[in-house]
Amino acid sequence: MATLVATEGSSPRSTGSRMWVDEAGRIVGSVTIGGCVDARVIEASTRALEDGEPALLTMALGDEDAWAIGMTCAGTIEVLVEPVDPADPVAQALGVASEEVEAGRSAVIVATLSGAPRRLVVTEGGGTLGTLGDASLDEGAVREAAGLLAEGTSGVRTVAGQRLYFERHAPPLTLVVFGATHVAMPLVSLARVMGLRTVVVDGRDRFATRDRFPGVDELIVGMPSELAERMPLGRNSLVVLLSHDYKYDLPVLRAVLASDAAYVGVLGSRRRGKALLEFLADEGVPADQLARVRIPVGLDLGGSSPEEIALGVLAEAVAVHHGRSGGPMRDRPASP
Repeated sequence: MATLVATEGSSPRSTGSRMWVDEAGRIVGSVTIGGCVDARVIEASTRALEDGEPALLTMALGDEDAWAIGMTCAGTIEVLVEPVDPADPVAQALGVASEEVEAGRSAVIVATLSGAPRRLVVTEGGGTLGTLGDASLDEGAVREAAGLLAEGTSGVRTVAGQRLYFERHAPPLTLVVFGATHVAMPLVSLARVMGLRTVVVDGRDRFATRDRFPGVDELIVGMPSELAERMPLGRNSLVVLLSHDYKYDLPVLRAVLASDAAYVGVLGSRRRGKALLEFLADEGVPADQLARVRIPVGLDLGGSSPEEIALGVLAEAVAVHHGRSGGPMRDRPASP
């Protein structure tokens, strides 16, 4: 397993890019976009498979070499090459991180860059698995990982005088739409263009069809409220309710507001929104949860077509996810 752990300069691949090389010489993935760097990594991977020893490759690239692999200027990259056995700590750590992501939670894998391969996994709930070989180093790594769980990128950091690689694993940003309506169709299409994972839920099989949603990642037909209760909605979930029906929206909202969904939007007028929120408040839903509901949904772009409504909804959802207001860039305060 070869992992791009650090870059200096403008690289076309981000840290965490990975290549797998097996004993038969088969290759999956890439740490750059090909060329001399990947060739050196493959050579180092072959040696690692033969002698069982990890290696940290540091490659200083001149302008010509950098340009050949897609970097716009000279720089340095570091690639960690490790032999991986299904029973060793490296594979176990990847398995735990994968399980956390599938459950809708984030995790950080902390890796040593020298000596025997060691892994420490820090989960979103504060749990840990594995060790870096030293209790004080583990403690410092856990503190550093905590800051990366909510937001942050993978990369090398120095803890207690030792360089460690922190790799953040998180569920993909996912748009979950309740209501397979005419607005849902362009909304899902736009989300797919932006690289979001998309899920559409509806109780009506004649609306929730592949003909209407050919590119959706997951199409679910069933009772929306029951499905909402079972879904792993977390901080990478953008939830939009488009059914415009009280009997569907109320129970779905109860379930969604009990989750950590980053965005909750509901199609409807101010008057309808006021009635929905008052009803939920009477049922005991806390005020801080109700304040998360965006109704009317979306930014005010002035359009009224399904496509324009979808654009406004997705724009607001992404802005909220990033902690932005969604206002004009010209009004954004200048960086210091």
